[in-house]
Amino acid sequence: MAYRFGLVVSVLASLFAVPAAYAQAGGEPAGVWLTQAGDAKVKVSKCGGGICGVIVGLREPVDAATGKPATDDKNPNPALAKRAMIGLPLFSGMQPAGPNKWSGQIYNADDGNSYASSVSVAGPDALRVEGCVGALCGGETWTRAGR
Repeated sequence: MAYRFGLVVSVLASLFAVPAAYAQAGGEPAGVWLTQAGDAKVKVSKCGGGICGVIVGLREPVDAATGKPATDDKNPNPALAKRAMIGLPLFSGMQPAGPNKWSGQIYNADDGNSYASSVSVAGPDALRVEGCVGALCGGETWTRAGR
């Protein structure tokens, strides 16, 4: 009887451990991610009911033309064009849209515009970031930084 009880406890313990191991294997969006081009590091964190993403590092943090920290100079709004790139929020309204997937808006600092976007965990060290303008969509895979 004690043997069966021990076996049942072992089986139950392993079953409860499987979801936790699976969640780790699938990955979490929270963490620091390197963009596909390797030009920026983005910290993704949970906020509200969704996720937020903020630039925390740049390959070239200093503007070569000015010798000052890089700014959001492609933004068409003159007031926003002066804000620093480091600390710049990229995601807005990213809310759950399915298992390991969020939808909202992403800011593209290369052209100063925001686009409909989705972010999904593609593995423990891969984050798929996609954006669309009308019917034209594109995306890239970010890798987890520091692993």
